[in-house]
Amino acid sequence: MTLNRAGWYRIDDHLCMGGEKMSTSDKPVPGGKTVKLEFDAGIAWVTLNRPKKRNAVNPTMNDEMLPILDALELDDRCGVLVLTGAGESFSAGMDLKEYFREVDHEPALKQAQVRRAAYAWMWRRLINYPKPTIAMVNGWCFGGAFTPLVACDLAIAADEAQFGLSEINWGIIPAGNVTRAVAQVMNHRDSLYYIMTGDTFDGKKAAEMGLVNKSVPRAQLRTETEALARKLLKKNPTVLRHAKTAFKVVRDLDWDTSETFLAAMAVSSGASDPERGRQKGMSQFLDEKSYRPGLGPYRRGE
Repeated sequence: MTLNRAGWYRIDDHLCMGGEKMSTSDKPVPGGKTVKLEFDAGIAWVTLNRPKKRNAVNPTMNDEMLPILDALELDDRCGVLVLTGAGESFSAGMDLKEYFREVDHEPALKQAQVRRAAYAWMWRRLINYPKPTIAMVNGWCFGGAFTPLVACDLAIAADEAQFGLSEINWGIIPAGNVTRAVAQVMNHRDSLYYIMTGDTFDGKKAAEMGLVNKSVPRAQLRTETEALARKLLKKNPTVLRHAKTAFKVVRDLDWDTSETFLAAMAVSSGASDPERGRQKGMSQFLDEKSYRPGLGPYRRGE
């Protein structure tokens, strides 16, 4: 084992940080003690890594997450990004001591700077991320953690996971766009009920309300999440990026404007697709009669 100047260990032809194996195909991406990163055949597993604090988000984590997201956008080892938490929690939300109490005495501009660093990755970056993102909710998910959960494209939770909008219990409202995130995916009555009562609910209830796509026993969570990620990896990445971007934009448009925007996105998708997926798919279906679009993707790499 050798240690290079950047603090990365070489073990059996892998680059490692904090004991995590990394591919040598590209230079290591940024990371740190509060965020752990590992690659596995196209999947980038990004883990919030403060298990003793239930992965509560603090200023250090904010400073580490944004450069990681920026780096992964251009890293070929990342085809799908999975966000999860170390230990028994996804995230308990914002660190009450470091994010609130220790900042409350600072000038207003400093407080705004700290808040801005959190918003920068938790929703501004994640909600518009060009690569597919999946939130894997393995345990506690409270308050501020709802924002990156909803900002991810898809989400799978453990049945045993515990969710809660506990802000009402300690005298604040769900801010930081938490309320906006909840309103985005849950219905009116359920949203208000949990915002006003602070009651907790499990993964099955989260799936029932549309907060996550599905809920499975914790023992199956990583397997189910990986299966979903690998399904996405089989799709044309250029078209996938345009498809999810288009959906997120047209939600807030009227029908006429949406039609115009989608037409432009379709042209952009085709023009920027190095695979020429549309042509391959039509040829394989119409000419070769070798696959059926309704049952799976066209054969890529041909």
